[in-house]
Amino acid sequence: MLGVAQDAGAPQLGNPRDPAWTDSKLVRSATSLGLLDYRTGTRYLFEATPDIRVQLQRLDEHSPRAGPGLGLDGIFLTHAHIGHYAGLMFLGHESASTAGILVFVMPRMRDFLAKNGPWDQLVRFNNIVLNPMEARKTVVIGEGLTVTPYLVPHRDEYSETVAFVISGPTQSALFLPDIDNWDRWRTEHGIVIEDMIHSVDVAFIDATFHDDHELPGRDMSRVPHPRIVESMQRFANLDAADRRKVRFIHMNHTNAARFDDSPAYREIEARGYRVAREGDVICLACQNAE
Repeated sequence: MLGVAQDAGAPQLGNPRDPAWTDSKLVRSATSLGLLDYRTGTRYLFEATPDIRVQLQRLDEHSPRAGPGLGLDGIFLTHAHIGHYAGLMFLGHESASTAGILVFVMPRMRDFLAKNGPWDQLVRFNNIVLNPMEARKTVVIGEGLTVTPYLVPHRDEYSETVAFVISGPTQSALFLPDIDNWDRWRTEHGIVIEDMIHSVDVAFIDATFHDDHELPGRDMSRVPHPRIVESMQRFANLDAADRRKVRFIHMNHTNAARFDDSPAYREIEARGYRVAREGDVICLACQNAE
């Protein structure tokens, strides 16, 4: 787990009173996963965040690159909001000047990157190669290692939005940083979130906001992420093993659950769920994902 925060990280721009400005232990980067195949040395990113520099350094510290350049074999993108793709800018000739890094994208996301600057320059200069995906079509990236995208309802101004199921030889994980509404996932795409949680071993899910009181002066109904309190109530009838799979990610800087000494964090743990931590490691080739 390379990052757990909402797109703009924490502390966020324009919030000088955030305690993370003076306590580096509270700094959180935008949500991202690294995927490592220790058999082959291949390495993948899920999301190219604005914090990609720090996150690739963390990946190197955990598992040093085997080859030249960034040692990345591909990047999977969920959608075109800044915390999920803006880090691609560091792959251009002003920075890493990469060569032919595969970027796995859905059709609208592919068109957005290929036809709009400055991203189209990355394509023209072959810094990246756009590799199109289809919803529910599995991408094989290694022996017993696959990634499957699932469309989710979200603000799709520039691209569609997907979640990923990442499957290894024995375990699987759901990566779902952004969604507007659990019920809309069922009505629009036929997917029931409880069934999805049951089908995987770990479920990293959208927890942008803890409740409806985080943005004073704003109508939070216009920012329709599932609230943590809503998700916990909805999942209360899951058995304890399934509740324990849930790891909340993509927390806004206003979300009290980002602080592990907060009542919000303690309630999440007490009710059998978890808050994802940067540095968490999940094994997809073990008998247990822990």
